Amino acid sequence: MKDKVIRAEEAIALIRDNDVVTTTGFVQSCIPEALHAALEQRFVETGAPKDLTLIMCAGAGDSKGLGTGRLHHERLLKRVIAANFGRMPKVAEAAQANKIWGYNLPQGVISQLYRACAAGQPGLFSKVGLHTYVDPRLGGGKVNEVTEEDIVKLVEVEGEEWLFYKATKIDVAFIRGTSADPSGNISMEKEPLVLDCLAQAMAAHNNGGIVIAQVERIVEQGSIKPKDVKVPGILVDCIVVADPPEMHRMNYGKVYDPALSGEIRVPVEGMPKMPLNPRKVIARRAAFELPPNGVVNLGVGAPDGVAAIANEERVTPYITLTTEAGAVGGVLAGGSSFGSSANAHSILDQNQMFDFYDGGGLDLTCLGMAECDAEGNVNSSRFGGRLNGCGGFIDISQNSRAVVFAGTFTAGGLEVDIADDGLKIVTEGRARKFVRAVEQITFSGSFALERSQPVIYVTERCVFQLTPGGLELIEVARGIDIEKDILAQMDFEPVINKPVPMDRRIFIDEPMDLLSDLLNLKLWERVSYDADRNILFLNLEGWSVRKKSDIEDLTKVLIDACEKAGKRVNAVVNHDGCRIAEDLYDDYADMIQYMLEHHYATTTRYTTSTFMRLKMEQALNKRGLAPHIYERADEAHDAVGIES
Repeated sequence: MKDKVIRAEEAIALIRDNDVVTTTGFVQSCIPEALHAALEQRFVETGAPKDLTLIMCAGAGDSKGLGTGRLHHERLLKRVIAANFGRMPKVAEAAQANKIWGYNLPQGVISQLYRACAAGQPGLFSKVGLHTYVDPRLGGGKVNEVTEEDIVKLVEVEGEEWLFYKATKIDVAFIRGTSADPSGNISMEKEPLVLDCLAQAMAAHNNGGIVIAQVERIVEQGSIKPKDVKVPGILVDCIVVADPPEMHRMNYGKVYDPALSGEIRVPVEGMPKMPLNPRKVIARRAAFELPPNGVVNLGVGAPDGVAAIANEERVTPYITLTTEAGAVGGVLAGGSSFGSSANAHSILDQNQMFDFYDGGGLDLTCLGMAECDAEGNVNSSRFGGRLNGCGGFIDISQNSRAVVFAGTFTAGGLEVDIADDGLKIVTEGRARKFVRAVEQITFSGSFALERSQPVIYVTERCVFQLTPGGLELIEVARGIDIEKDILAQMDFEPVINKPVPMDRRIFIDEPMDLLSDLLNLKLWERVSYDADRNILFLNLEGWSVRKKSDIEDLTKVLIDACEKAGKRVNAVVNHDGCRIAEDLYDDYADMIQYMLEHHYATTTRYTTSTFMRLKMEQALNKRGLAPHIYERADEAHDAVGIES
């Protein structure tokens, strides 16, 4: 048997000018640092190999020069196809200066393209990217003027729009594992993620290229169990043992954490509690959108704080948190470990996770936002003069059933005082996030509305909801002046009806009893019955219909109240400040129809929200039901028992 173990410089010497190189890694984890360092060293010393094409998914570096950030030297790279440029800022600068060709494509698309390359297919059909800057009508994912070749095409298949992403054949694949035997069979027992190593290796091997694997150690031939082999030796040409061992850290912040690799399980009760600051306020409010028994994805930054809140509030057992990198379940890690999970249930290949997302497996995602405009468009890819890249943002936001965008209202020096059940702005941020038009569309508000996708925007001081009329201000923190602290800090005026106060519990440094809200354990407190007038009052002020189970819980509470009354009742419902997810109005109307058929004599409802009145009217009219929805409470009360 051939011994495939060689030194890093020997492996790198096999790379030729103009080769297409792909590398594994996710943000700061699972990066084959020794291979990147050896490639950089060879180029600096010899000027070769030059004019390479780099293909990668998520960023693979520390944003300060490690990982793919090492490949910034002039003439080393000719072209970059990547989901993220922010982790290699000097490469991003070269792209912005038109020194290299560049494409910024969705992370999941690139991940799935590895499989297309491996199978010898010409590319990938996907709806991911429609109506964003990746759409050829809005730029085709090109990052500068010198990039001319179109690798994304708009096509029509059976009357529907699709994007076709061209596959680029791969010559060299850098992958990483924990152990390898001399034949190249690779296991990943100490890795926090497996990512796309198998697909990348297949793509290079089947194209006649080479596969270079960085590992921590060499083990005896045949000692790796067959099911533990993540990449078989038939695909691997060279094995490089990381030297020194620091070149094989789990991530740039941790040498090794067995809880993240799944080798042990740790008690979650001892995990550190987040300090009460704007990030925690945002994460707490976003956590109220979590769907029990649902599957959730969290982005980096303020959104990944939701995992900590779920753990603090003992909600984690009732939801399944995931990352696009492949982690399923457990407590998602933040910081340098972002993408991995402590006590994970399983770790999928990254491309398989995106298959799950694309097919509708996500119930909710919470993502960050750099800019947001009046149409509800969000920019997270190119702003403030920086080419950051979309990462998995487009794949995830377009395919999740519901979306929460989370971030501070302004950026750069924002200081707040959290007290008295609310907050006050001490120093306003220098940069506005709510702008008239985003610099680049990473998420399309109009496309979301077209598909009835529920979208809200959570900040430390207020919450917006996407409506056909634009962004509507639906919640405001106590202590915040709408004119001074919100409207004066925006470049456009949102829709304002009657926003309700943000939940006071968010701003108090003690447990919120979030689980009771998510499971609707106290929903019965919102129902009262006046036997003398035979009127059932339902107060849904400030309540949210986030998921179908909320409607089911409400139906049970109403049926129970009506059965206790012993006869058909006249119902009056307060919908002021209530939010029904865009895609659930029909289900909610079905509930009203059921109650009218079996338990209600008459029913009226009221809300100051023009948007809700319109949506309710449309949903009820479709069922041949009179809406009886008013703007004021007194109108609804006057009509009860009369209208039918």
